[in-house]
Amino acid sequence: MGIKGVNLRPEDAFQPGRFLAALFEHLGLTDDGRVVLRILRRSIDARARNVVVKFKVDVIPADQAPWHAPDRQYRNVRTARRAIIVGAGPAGLFAALRLIELGIKPILVERGKDVRARRKDLAAINKEQVVNPESNYCFGEGGAGTYSDGKLYTRSKKRGDVQRILEILTAHGAPEEILFDAHPHIGTNKLPNVVAQLRETILTAGGEIHFETKMADVSLNGDAMQGIVTRNGDRLEAAAVLLSAGHSARDVFQLLDRRQIQIEAKPFALGVRIEHPQALIDRIQYHCGDSRGEFLPASSYAVVQQAIVKGTSRGVFSFCMCPGGFMVPAATAPGEVVINGMSPSRRNSKYANSGIVVAVEEKDFMEFAEFGPLAGMEFQAAIERKACKAAGGRQQAPAQRLIDFMENRISTTLPDSSYQPGLAAADFRDVLPEFIIESLRQGFRAFGEKMKGYLTNEAVMVGVESRTSSPVRIPRDASTLQHPQIKGLYPCGEGAGYAGGIVSAAMDGERCAEAIARQFGVAVDKPANQ
Repeated sequence: MGIKGVNLRPEDAFQPGRFLAALFEHLGLTDDGRVVLRILRRSIDARARNVVVKFKVDVIPADQAPWHAPDRQYRNVRTARRAIIVGAGPAGLFAALRLIELGIKPILVERGKDVRARRKDLAAINKEQVVNPESNYCFGEGGAGTYSDGKLYTRSKKRGDVQRILEILTAHGAPEEILFDAHPHIGTNKLPNVVAQLRETILTAGGEIHFETKMADVSLNGDAMQGIVTRNGDRLEAAAVLLSAGHSARDVFQLLDRRQIQIEAKPFALGVRIEHPQALIDRIQYHCGDSRGEFLPASSYAVVQQAIVKGTSRGVFSFCMCPGGFMVPAATAPGEVVINGMSPSRRNSKYANSGIVVAVEEKDFMEFAEFGPLAGMEFQAAIERKACKAAGGRQQAPAQRLIDFMENRISTTLPDSSYQPGLAAADFRDVLPEFIIESLRQGFRAFGEKMKGYLTNEAVMVGVESRTSSPVRIPRDASTLQHPQIKGLYPCGEGAGYAGGIVSAAMDGERCAEAIARQFGVAVDKPANQ
């Protein structure tokens, strides 16, 4: 409904209950309990001098319970037919829930620890610069997103499918605002509890979850899956294995290649993370003075530019922008430095950071051609090792003030930063290939023209932002979703090359779960994500 001239207080825009109460009064509706207002969408429009918060609101009968996700039937599957899921990220967790809905018992194996136990290993990498290869910001319950933000924005056009995922998350403790915010976000402080509740639902229904259980091999009978072999030598048997190991599971890619199970190199993106004072980004985006005020949330940005390097056009774009956030060490092995970003739910840090990355094509890593389909992965790893060496060999990260980078100067000082292990002044020409350096320079120059004040030495570049997506694709049949060589193997999620975030990975997990059900002869009357 379109309503103009509604006189609401600024604070009401960010308190859904207060907003609805004020709007209810403005519309002159009778408070008889028969009609309620439902927020369908909330967005912030900061294009003009006056910032506007826009709402799309529906008036519906009260018995439709607009603020609650529909009840879902998670039947008891303790004695049901089994399917194995490798990886407890969003693809794996939502696949497990969908299997339960379809009457199949999920056996979920996760190399890392549960969300609570992971915290000690994250503290170790931040404070002591010690990387646990099995438990870190990428590996563990909930996957890479659990302790690195919880952004739920997706470019998927299937809004019904997205809504289903958001409703399941709210039913497990996520804030109701994710159901209508234009760019929904849970926050790294709240997402662990949501993940723990998802786990509890799976276990209560009779599913199994095995933490600190790493797949070491696959068990085959000819060209058909029989199950997996764990690092401890245990054999888990099932005719279907859903492989959702994540974009950083290099040992899984190596295992498939060694077993001559077809995988493919694929394009990805690589670059740096840039951090500004949040107040500076607020001034640019909100056209405000020294403060955005007490009601507006920390502002974000999205930028994209086409760079031309040696006659080749390359995309340069922002990735995983974290307003009011922190930079974190996302390495999965000693000897490498990888940077990621995260924001707590309140987005109240004094820093704003975003990945600024460059499109990398297969022709760019031809010097690693000897590694076949793992060439992109080896290119990625080589840059991460250079970053580690340039910053001193531990988890300090190489850094350069933005203007210094543009003018080929090593920074003599570095600004305060949210990155807890610390920064070390470095020359990014020692870390990144020339085509990425030149692409970034062109991109930053263009971003500075679009956002006056962005190109400043108050900003610091930190490297490297390299785990934007998987450098490997595991092929699958478009209709059955099974690997073309191996019956019963279902590549899934970001690690297999079929998703790009929490929501898209969750949707892909549901699709693969339904494909497994069809393999088992179970009817799927209403597909969740087709």
